[in-house]
Amino acid sequence: MKLLDEFKAFALKGNVVDMAVGIIIGGAFGKIVSSLVSDIIMPLIGILIGGINFSNLHIVLQKAHTNEATGKIVEAVTLNYGNFIQTTIDFLIIAFSIFIAIKFMNKLRTKKQETPAPTVPPAPSKEEVLLTEIRDILKDKH
Repeated sequence: MKLLDEFKAFALKGNVVDMAVGIIIGGAFGKIVSSLVSDIIMPLIGILIGGINFSNLHIVLQKAHTNEATGKIVEAVTLNYGNFIQTTIDFLIIAFSIFIAIKFMNKLRTKKQETPAPTVPPAPSKEEVLLTEIRDILKDKH
């Protein structure tokens, strides 16, 4: 029973719940950025470099052939460097997007902290009140 209670206390801590929300939102954000990369940015890059589709770039290491013993077709062995280029570009764009989002959030956070709430002056201490009364009495005598 103690183990279950410890797990419950761990799972319900605020930072664990915040982390779970962050992971879910991050997954959704990742889908948005992946769509941005594959549907908008990569076609534009493809046009700029002459219509090359990175995902189709590969080097054939061994051509497809028929196995003489079994009669089955053996698929070609390829080095798919185009997929690597595509994944690297995806990573760089996602990393840059997250950098910009965090920079924007930090800017908002510092602006929020820069506007201090109006401060109420502290009430005078007993000594200050007493000295003020003495001063006023002395003024009245003169």
